[in-house]
Amino acid sequence: MSQYSFLIVHGLGGSGPDHWQTWLAQELRQKNYHVCYPTFTEFDSPNKEVWLKELTAAIQTIPENQQLIVVTHSLGCLLWMHYAALNNKRIAKRVILVAPPSPEIVLKEATSFYPVPLEKRNLSRTGEETLFVHSSNDPYCHQQHRERYMTMGVPSIIFPKMGHINAKSGHGKWSWILDQCLAADNASILVY
Repeated sequence: MSQYSFLIVHGLGGSGPDHWQTWLAQELRQKNYHVCYPTFTEFDSPNKEVWLKELTAAIQTIPENQQLIVVTHSLGCLLWMHYAALNNKRIAKRVILVAPPSPEIVLKEATSFYPVPLEKRNLSRTGEETLFVHSSNDPYCHQQHRERYMTMGVPSIIFPKMGHINAKSGHGKWSWILDQCLAADNASILVY
């Protein structure tokens, strides 16, 4: 059994069977990793406080003797940032925040997630390594908003023209994210 567990956090609307997060969960389970992939309540019209409680409950299912790797998508990134702002301890070995939506343009379905707590110290105290993953043409996070994340001083990578990095933009099987997850067993830093 590996020394790592994975927490996969979906965004607004969930991820569904064709999304890379669902594929990732299946791949990791086939490799005998412990995977927690919760479906949050009312995922089409979420409430931040409810999701925070559900996220806390999900994290409590992670075996204490295993290091946690967190992989979020879209609104799940904002959820993690709120969770990190409320905690003052190391929770995860690695956190990968994929396609966070704009921290400035409020999603009408998720108003309770705004304002977004954009503070590097929140992320650095709760995760040993954090990486933002962006797309150059994400319709939910244009360049000027993406730069807000990049000014936090947290490592970032920008993929060219990957849309919102979801099933709609053709990201069902995504070997890069699996490689990033599996790199935890072989390296102490993220692979860029």
